Amino acid sequence: MKLFDVYPLFDINIVKGKGCHVWDDQGTEYLDLYGGHAVISIGHAHPYYVEMISNQVAQLGFYSNSVINKLQQEVADRLGKLSGYDDYQLFLINSGAEANENALKLASFYNGRKRVLSFCKAFHGRTSLAVEVTNNPKIIAPINDNGHVTYLPLNDIEAAKAELAKGDVCAVIIEGIQGVGGIQVPEVKFLKELSKACEEADAVLVLDEIQSGYGRSGKFFAHQHAGIRPDMITVAKGIGNGFPMAGVLISPKFKPVYGQLGTTFGGNHLACAAAIAVLDVMKGENLVENAARVGAHLLKELKQFPQIKEVRGEGLMIGMEFEEPVKELRRRLLFEQKVFTGVSGTNVIRLLPPLCLTMAEADEFIGRFRKVLV
Repeated sequence: MKLFDVYPLFDINIVKGKGCHVWDDQGTEYLDLYGGHAVISIGHAHPYYVEMISNQVAQLGFYSNSVINKLQQEVADRLGKLSGYDDYQLFLINSGAEANENALKLASFYNGRKRVLSFCKAFHGRTSLAVEVTNNPKIIAPINDNGHVTYLPLNDIEAAKAELAKGDVCAVIIEGIQGVGGIQVPEVKFLKELSKACEEADAVLVLDEIQSGYGRSGKFFAHQHAGIRPDMITVAKGIGNGFPMAGVLISPKFKPVYGQLGTTFGGNHLACAAAIAVLDVMKGENLVENAARVGAHLLKELKQFPQIKEVRGEGLMIGMEFEEPVKELRRRLLFEQKVFTGVSGTNVIRLLPPLCLTMAEADEFIGRFRKVLV
């Protein structure tokens, strides 16, 4: 059986990782400034993380959600305290798309409405409604194109208010920082006014923090730079440091009803062990503060390069936009300088390193980056 060919692949087989470094099957070492799409939060193969998962799988890897799993409450307790949302409720599932699906479903149950506002260049997932609120017609199949969504320009509060005033908007979904869209940062004033407008219209504000959350922006959630508290927050990627897991943080105004939401694998014992390890390491090693400090240094250094049209981002979520396509630049970084990076569209290099990136490793990247710009 062949694999279904959905991604163009680099001819590199990564077999080992440690911290912010990975190795291929030829023994070549790479500096990882991408963390597997922002998934690696506490670093590759962190010893405490490895120990927690190993001990748990030796004890019990999985059992049904029809019985008590005290590890789920441990995740909720730690996440609530570290994020500042200990008054919210937590629903655990498996992926970012699934988190957004459930958030929007719960929003519709709440107010009985069907229309969703999303934003230009948004990416929220590849399933059913999650892909419909993603602003990319190439990946929206006819069966997903159901007319639920209105796309608006990011940071245009008047456009958002005009749609909300129609009284039929179920939810507004927005990324804390747009990732696939090119590291576009919503303005603080815009988020504040959007939050207020949603409240007045009884529309549910969903903050997609799947890529921008879990400390990546230098705060636990990127929207916390604006000082708002959305109705729901979706998380995935960094929550399990590579173990598939996701969650929805849900405001107390939503009351759970048996049967409305459910999951087979969500919040399983092994996933919870991974999530607990991540939160323990984030707290113990001050990784949110590290992301803020090292990210500010990287942003400052990158803004000195005249070859870069614009540098955007917060913390360790950084985009570098160029006038010309970046495909060859990224290829040279990978094959000549042994540095993994990502891209957004045609002209943006995307940096999403593990949150444990050190100042020395940041400077090492700057040095290697400089060589490919000559």
